[in-house]
Amino acid sequence: MKTALDHSAYSTAKADFSHVTEWVFDLDNTLYPHHVDLFSQIDKNMTAFVATLLQLEPAEARLLQKQYYRDHGTTLQGLMLNHGINPDAFLEQAHAIDYTVLPPDPDLGDAIKALPGRKFIFTNGSVKHAEMTARALGILDHFDDIFDIVAAEYLPKPAAKPYEAFRALHKIDTTRAAMFEDLPRNLLVPRDFGMKTVLLVPRNLEEAVVEAWETTGETDDHIDYVTDDLTGFLKAVLA
Repeated sequence: MKTALDHSAYSTAKADFSHVTEWVFDLDNTLYPHHVDLFSQIDKNMTAFVATLLQLEPAEARLLQKQYYRDHGTTLQGLMLNHGINPDAFLEQAHAIDYTVLPPDPDLGDAIKALPGRKFIFTNGSVKHAEMTARALGILDHFDDIFDIVAAEYLPKPAAKPYEAFRALHKIDTTRAAMFEDLPRNLLVPRDFGMKTVLLVPRNLEEAVVEAWETTGETDDHIDYVTDDLTGFLKAVLA
């Protein structure tokens, strides 16, 4: 694992990614920085859904929501497995958020546009949420397609099946691909596929509110690079 938190590893990025023609990006806390905190709105909506569905106090609902997220990859998957919910209703409520908090990011757009080959968003959220997010950032037009939780038949990352479905659908040559993610466990399958892997972490990581399993450690050798600056990293790749 080559940390790029101090940008010292950027000098090797261009050579390491010179073969890549398939660029795959997670959405939340990856295409926009963690400190923007868009996902906190989704988090609150999911807690409210669980509280209403199961008639729980908000604190109890949040604990269960986080347990499902940790154990099943998404809160939605846990609710489907344990309570047989309608996934469309859940996704609609979860993504009823204010996207205006996302500032346009023309520098990121220019960097993504300049990458050679195809670019994809691969998210555990919905296409609608991905489109709204990418449109607010001003980068939507730079992607070839969005692979969402519906396309994955509601089975989320880090399970292998959605990655396999994505690879088959778009005929991805994974030996010429790179995956950008904010959760270490979601990079295990891409690395097994032979993809270059990049973990996005919050700026001021020590101060960010994340659970222990959401962070990386020295033994995570399935991660090639760690960075807190997606735009800067892509510019280094393109330099």
